Amino acid sequence: MPTDISYKSVSDPSYHKIQPPGQTRSYPEPTKEGTIPFEYSKTGLKGETWYQLWGDLSSNKTPLICLHGGPGIPPNYLLPISLIHTDHDIPVLMYHQIGCGKSTHFKDKRGDTDFWAIDMFMAELDNVKAALGIKEFDLLGHSWGGMLAANYAIDKQPKGLRKLIISNSPSNMKVWVQTANRLRKELPQDVQVTLDRCEREGKTDTEEYEEAVTVFYNRHACRLEPWPKEILDSFGYLKEDSTVYETMNGPSEFYVVGSLKTWSITEELTRITAKTAPGGLLVVNGYFDEAQDETCAPYFYQPSCRTKWVSHEIELSEQTVP
Repeated sequence: MPTDISYKSVSDPSYHKIQPPGQTRSYPEPTKEGTIPFEYSKTGLKGETWYQLWGDLSSNKTPLICLHGGPGIPPNYLLPISLIHTDHDIPVLMYHQIGCGKSTHFKDKRGDTDFWAIDMFMAELDNVKAALGIKEFDLLGHSWGGMLAANYAIDKQPKGLRKLIISNSPSNMKVWVQTANRLRKELPQDVQVTLDRCEREGKTDTEEYEEAVTVFYNRHACRLEPWPKEILDSFGYLKEDSTVYETMNGPSEFYVVGSLKTWSITEELTRITAKTAPGGLLVVNGYFDEAQDETCAPYFYQPSCRTKWVSHEIELSEQTVP
């Protein structure tokens, strides 16, 4: 088993010269979309979860459930994953988590950390599965969605979970912030000065802060210019209602002051076993990703199921740990 990783820097001379390919294929139309009633008695929440499904859940293919990031950034930007249905006839399910997108919003709950809790989002996932009659499934989580997916696997040990995919996600928010601040120090000096001043003066809701944050996002969230419509749509929803994001995370990816600021499941990842995820666990991140290697490594090393890690052309695999 590998025991050492050389954590990468994005300050190399080719940094601004590498451009990733864009999405050119059209997406399939959803087979079905609609809303699912959701009640969470612990907080009295009553709302609806909006979903899209590509494929037939009654087929013999295991569906892929996708959990979007944020929290509070709906999965428009994950639409390329719908092509898995086109290519492999695998059912793909995406839904807008409560509080964002086309699901029920609760703007009056801004700052209410008891209301916006991970347990509620795990209950919502259970509710979606039950409403659609999903017994066996693969689970993919991106960014916050990966945090939620892993937390769900650990706490719920859900029956029917086959494969777990963690994409661009931290297992410890303190490490995430440390890493993001390392990347932040590589931004142009004037951008750093603006970020520091706005955070110090409590002006993180201003246009100048947003513009400075966007410089970071252009480097480490999406490097395509201009941003694809799918991403613009997701961030458009966030701009309309940032209640969940700001309550749980904060005003930006590196200024984390919300309820998730001390969140960590690094030690608990050992509870993801071959019984939890019999099909194994796949970890994915990229070279320029804000989810740098040090944020993702525990998902590869800590679980005792079969794991695989694909990161910027490097692929690591290990067999089940006894």
